[in-house]
Amino acid sequence: MTSHAVWPAPTASGIDATVAVPGSKSQNNRELVLAALAESPTILAGALKSRDSDLMIEALRALGATIDVDGSTVTVTPGRLRGPAHIDCGLAGTVMRFIPPLAAMAQGAITLDGDPHARLRPMAPILKALQDLGVNVTSPMGSNPPTHLPVTIHGVGFLDGGDVDVDASESSQFISSLLLAGPRYRNGLTVRHIGHQSPSLPHIAMTVEALRARGIVVEVEKNQWRVHPGTIRGGRVDIEPDLSNAGPFLAAALATGGTVRVPRWPSHTAQPGDLLRSFLTQMGAEVSLSNGVLTVRGANSIKPLTADLSAAGELTPTLAALCTLAEGRSVLTGISHLRGHETDRLAALVTEITRLGAHAQELEDGLVIEGGYTRLSPALMETYEDHRMATFAAIIGLVVPGTQVRNIETTAKTIDDFPGLWSAMIGG
Repeated sequence: MTSHAVWPAPTASGIDATVAVPGSKSQNNRELVLAALAESPTILAGALKSRDSDLMIEALRALGATIDVDGSTVTVTPGRLRGPAHIDCGLAGTVMRFIPPLAAMAQGAITLDGDPHARLRPMAPILKALQDLGVNVTSPMGSNPPTHLPVTIHGVGFLDGGDVDVDASESSQFISSLLLAGPRYRNGLTVRHIGHQSPSLPHIAMTVEALRARGIVVEVEKNQWRVHPGTIRGGRVDIEPDLSNAGPFLAAALATGGTVRVPRWPSHTAQPGDLLRSFLTQMGAEVSLSNGVLTVRGANSIKPLTADLSAAGELTPTLAALCTLAEGRSVLTGISHLRGHETDRLAALVTEITRLGAHAQELEDGLVIEGGYTRLSPALMETYEDHRMATFAAIIGLVVPGTQVRNIETTAKTIDDFPGLWSAMIGG
């Protein structure tokens, strides 16, 4: 494993802090794509600064958009989609999945590649969908049909669209990526999910909401989405805080028996992270939302959790950390797709929980965790180049003195300065 600096995770008790969480990566990168396809400029207010958002901005610039960044305000002026271009996806699922349907409308060859682990992340469903729509997709590595990065999309300047079947069991991004580009296809697009497992519907709902807010007609039926062709409006979009990235900070309240407040929490949102309110309540926290501020107060102990996380799999590492600290047996299900994320998160969580001295095992679609902080011992925690494994370890470190985290810097994928925010939270 690549050597990285080791971060001594700080311990704390009775935290009392207000944490301003950066913008939502999911919303931010969807709105960047729509802005690049719009009829007029878009201003994103409260935009996220992170590696994933930077990679998306550079990808859209490579395709012809003009993008100006001034702090947390990003102005996108659309341009004619064009190639040739080489796009670095890093380890960003939104970039590697959202860009190909745009590249299919560009004039020229668009090649996408990324970090070494990005070449292991699933891509076959979106690449097959584009081929079914008549797009020429090739692999510089020679695989036919292509199933992983690197790939080259050979666009001819337009795409007719039509109907396409997609197995989105491994990621809802396969559906969202097509829906975002669909209004610019000549005949629009109808996408049918044909997989054995339902994708994350809240993430698709977020995409549908973003399209409708920009004037696009979207029809939704069970496992089918129809995007009508139309003009995407520009204007101003306010980016919500990233509710999933708020998870580790809110979990800190429960872990330390303290209080953490997150301002600007939306009263209505499609973000799956909003489900944290229910899960933390089940685990013993007192949770309230008043005047746009979400407040979580911890109790004297943490309750085990049995939950279906299929609608919010990205919350799994945060909840798994709390389950590891809780006395008793927790069962988290509906998350088999996490094996195809930045790392195999199920295997990584079992390895790290076991390293701490607790017990965990994989299920076909989830995890069983036998927790209890009294049995935990400090350890050097690995992050697997995965930002959520890093925040998992940081939560553990609050309670287990001597915990160290290798490559905490991987959190920059979605939060520009996680260590700084974490330290500020502990300092109140």
